[in-house]
Amino acid sequence: MRLEGHKALITGGASGIGAAIARRLAAEAAMVVIGDLNAEGAREVASEFGGEAVGLDVTETAYAAAVVEELGPFEILVNNAGMDEFGFFTETDPGMWERVIAVNLGGVLACTHAVLPAMQQAGYGRIVNIASEAGRVGSKGSAVYSAAKGGVIAFTKTIARENARFGITANAIAPGPIDTPLLRRAAELGEIGERVIETMKGATQLRRLGEPEEVAAAVAFLASDDASYVTGETLGVSGGLGMV
Repeated sequence: MRLEGHKALITGGASGIGAAIARRLAAEAAMVVIGDLNAEGAREVASEFGGEAVGLDVTETAYAAAVVEELGPFEILVNNAGMDEFGFFTETDPGMWERVIAVNLGGVLACTHAVLPAMQQAGYGRIVNIASEAGRVGSKGSAVYSAAKGGVIAFTKTIARENARFGITANAIAPGPIDTPLLRRAAELGEIGERVIETMKGATQLRRLGEPEEVAAAVAFLASDDASYVTGETLGVSGGLGMV
């Protein structure tokens, strides 16, 4: 019950890691609001624990501001919404760059900008950004995604520095290969996709895919007062993939 009395906004919570985070924070007694482009999927997850759901396009700053105005303020923000379009960089185009950066980095900026004023006024806040080990070590076929997630890590550190005086912490989590719909879409590439997944497994020390619930457990820690002296950090939940 570490999060009792706190309201949390989780972006991209209709499936995968986001849904696992929503369930875990609700189990820790947080009041959970799920924002997702897939509003119906968000409502299905929220209905499991009596939470709220709203359609949210994180690439539109006005959407994020409207959600905070209608359903906030929030003591906890989990920027989880993300997407990728697999392809080696020379095979990509500026339209793809814009789409991937808009969701993975622009969405973090928009939602953080929307929630911060109320957190500052309250003198309390927990921001957890879902980055990726790709943002620290790179990932073949995901150059733009890696760049965006690297930006999330740098942004997290800056927000931690700027807002410590307000009692707000900001941390990132860098998942490795997690068994989610996003990763499984790689299998749709046929033999190439399967090889990508097996290569990812082999890059971890534990030689397996992670589970969404393992990421959710780390989020619950960073969102709680158990992590009150942790800020500006990037926690790898990656089976040792990013270990140096």
